[in-house]
Parts: sequence; C-alpha cells; structure tokens
Amino acid sequence: MEHSVEKLTGNKVKISFKATAAEFEEAIQKAYLKLRGQINVPGFRKGKAPRKMIENMFGKGVFFEDALEEMFPAAYMKAVEENDLKPVSRPELDVQVMEAGKDLEFSAEVFVMPEVKLGDYKGVEVTRNVRKVTEEEVNARLEQERKRVARSVEITDRALENGDMAELDYSGSVDGVKFDGGTAEHQTLLIGSGSFIPGFEEQMVGMQVGEEKDLNVKFPEQYHAENLKGKDAVFHVKLHAITKEELPELDDDFAAEVSDFDTLAEFRADIEKKLQETANAQAEEMTKSALIEKVVANAEIDLPAPMVEDKLDDMMQQMAWRMQQQGFSMQQYMQILGQSEAQMRDMYRAEAESNVRSELVVDEIIKAENIEADDADVDALLGEYTAAMGQNVEELKKNFSAEQLDYFKHRAQVNKAIELMWSTAKVTDEEVKPEGEEEKKPAKKTTTRKKAAPKAEEAESEAEKAEETAEAKPKTTRKKAAPKAEAAEGEEAEKKPTTRRRTTKKAAETETGAEA
Repeated sequence: MEHSVEKLTGNKVKISFKATAAEFEEAIQKAYLKLRGQINVPGFRKGKAPRKMIENMFGKGVFFEDALEEMFPAAYMKAVEENDLKPVSRPELDVQVMEAGKDLEFSAEVFVMPEVKLGDYKGVEVTRNVRKVTEEEVNARLEQERKRVARSVEITDRALENGDMAELDYSGSVDGVKFDGGTAEHQTLLIGSGSFIPGFEEQMVGMQVGEEKDLNVKFPEQYHAENLKGKDAVFHVKLHAITKEELPELDDDFAAEVSDFDTLAEFRADIEKKLQETANAQAEEMTKSALIEKVVANAEIDLPAPMVEDKLDDMMQQMAWRMQQQGFSMQQYMQILGQSEAQMRDMYRAEAESNVRSELVVDEIIKAENIEADDADVDALLGEYTAAMGQNVEELKKNFSAEQLDYFKHRAQVNKAIELMWSTAKVTDEEVKPEGEEEKKPAKKTTTRKKAAPKAEEAESEAEKAEETAEAKPKTTRKKAAPKAEAAEGEEAEKKPTTRRRTTKKAAETETGAEA
C-alpha cells in the first residue's frame, strides 16, 4: 500500500494511503472469512454461507469497513516508522474512495510530537528568597515537644473550664424527638475547641463531675443534614470526668528527657539549626521550580491539545486512585467539591499544560546535551525509592519490568538535566523579612553556581485529603477539601492506531446524621 505524508497547520500531519483494487479485494475476503461465522443466512449453516449470498442480503459493501480496519493498523505503523513520526493523538480517518473493483483511497490526520526550540537554559538569572528562622518558630517547636510528652491529670476539685477535656454522654432531640447521630456515651471533648455546635461547649463550662444538664442550641443554617438545618435542639448531657493536660517545665530536665542534649540551651540551638536547614532546603527547591519555569518560558512550543488532554487523563486517574485509598469514589469526591468532571478538568487544565511543556523542554535539553544515565545513576535513584520499603535495589529490579526500569532511567536523565540548569544558574539571594518586622533594604548576593546541585526530586503535589467520615457527633460544619494542583509526571502512553472515523464518500459508519 502506497502512502504519502503532508504537514498541516501546527503539529498535525496528514498521511494519505492508496491500496490497489487487488489489495482491497484481498482484505475484503479476509474480513468475510473472519466474520462469516457470525452471520445467519437462511438455508445455510452458520459460517457456510457464500460471500456473494451475504453481500446480496446485506449489501455489496457489507465487509468494506472491516476490510479497512484489517488493512489500516499495519499500513499506519509502517508510515509512522518510515517517516519517523511520533504521534501524540489517535489518527482520524477520512475515506475518499471505497468501492468494489476500485483502488481504496483514504487518509489519516494525526497530531505528532511538537518541535521544541530551546531558549536560554544555562546561566539563567533567578532569585532565591532566603529567610532567618524566628524565635517564635523555635518556641512553637519547643511547645510541640512539651505537648508531646504532656500527661493527663484528672481534676476533681473544681468545675469544668475552657481548656479542659470533658468526658460526657449526650443525647440530642428536636421537638422532643431524638435524631440519628445525636447520641453518644463517654465522648471526649476539648472545651473551647469549637468542635461542637455553637453554644454547646460554652454551656458546659461550670458543670461539676456527675452533673446532668440540658443544653439549648441551634443548628447552623449551613448544615449537611437537611432535616436539621436551622433547627432548635436540646442536648441532655452528663459530665463523667474532667482531665487537664499538664505540660512539663521548660528546663534542662525537659531537654534531657526529649532529646540527646543535657541543657535546654543546647536543645534550642539544635531546633533552630534544623528549622533553618529545612527553610533553606525549601527555598532552594522553590528556586529550582522558578528556574525551570523561566527555562520553559524561554522555549518555543506549539503544544498539541491532545497532549494536554492525555495529561489531564493521567491526573484524573491518579486523583481517583488517591480517593480510593481514602475510601472515596471519584463521584463522591466531586459531590463534596460541588463540581462536575468537566469543571475539574478545566480547573487542572492550565497545570496539565504547564507540566507537558516542562517535560518537553527538559527532554529537549537531554537531547541537546546528550545526557545519558548509566546503571549507577538508575541504582542510586532506585536506592532512594526503596529506602522506605525495606527492599534492596536488586530485589526491586527483579520485580520491575523493562518499561518500569526505562522510566527510572529517564528520571535519572531528567535529574541530570535539572542539575545542569541549576549548577550554571546565576542565583541572587534576597532576604525575606518575618511578618511584622520593619522594612529594611534586602541584602543581596549574586553567585554563579559552580558545584553540582543536589538531585532534583520529582515535583508532585497532592490533592488535599478529603475529610473522612467521622463518628456521629454534633459538629458545626464539615470542611470541604479543596483540590490542590498536582503535578503528574510519567511517560506518554503509547499511541495505538485506533481511530476516530470521518467518512466523506460511500463508506458507511457502522450520604443523614447530626455530623456536619
């Protein structure tokens, strides 16, 4: 079968095919032999009816479509390979001539991998926002450590106060009728936390252990249970116990208990050092991201729409998998968000496009710089991957397919490309002032990176975890998890020569409780 390739607008090509009448006839006969067992013809056993008899009954072109589908995959793949095409969409068929006894003529339009014209990617100027860890941050971390080793002390000599932990029974009713989810025994509640319906915790303050009391509250107008929205309710409560969190003194004994240091001063200094290291690492990663954005902006790409749609498919599938791990279906998650699938795709479309552009630019840098990854590079990357899995690299490699290993090889190449950009970048440090501090002229220091940068981690941000269904209790609201943009990374799926068909001539197109 003959073919020719014509470049259309943008990154679309048209492949025109022409098969001789004899080739078409051969394909029709193959289609007949393949399908005759599925066709019933009166007077003949299934699969025994002559081709002419079937054509007389169903029309002369009964096998044309199947003949074309018989011929197309091999012809298409041959054209793709011979012309070094890299399709990024499914081919769309258009039949021009498909008649018995005539040459078959048809074409396929398909988007191909776009050309990437690199701009500057070495010596790119970028600003790194650096900040000094504050005393407030160190104090907050110390307070976390105090709370971690705090002990619970039972209170028996006074009434309930804000900040106490109450152990209680409650039973709620509206118009004297109890409602689902409004009853619990030996429930714990931190008074002043705002966990329960407004007015509930406030009315408990001053209760004594063993006391029972009716609390009059009103459900919010915005409440998940339709039958309780805005309703007045009465909760009968009984207070069983009061406990209070007792924090240790902030002294040397505390430091020795929770750390490897003998004094509080040493412990504080270590906390400050680690917080500063974390802040510096975060600043560097943010600067790397800004660097990549600049490099991508410097490049020219005419991005085919199907590549963005494929990336959106990947992102939606990964989100669905994460929701499934949390016990949600994607449909339930969209209901929580109040969005349709189309709206979610629109929300992530810009990010998908940005991800595809970044992948294409980095791949072009790999090509331009002849960046290779050897076994040691792949093993180093796999070593980090297996660190938290209790496996060694060799065990993992035995369980990986060639395709999976190729993915890690590509990731190693990507890391090297990003390292190249970072090691040559002109980085200007700009100090970020803590909130509330008087404005000062930022100190700047420009340096050109000479040493190899740390390897770049794969950029991936998770969609915020959707709130799990909690035990029934009179909460005020359920917070809706707002989706975060996630950067989905991976190889482009292999394009199979399945088609969308346009025919121009003669070819027939064959959850109610009291909890918010």
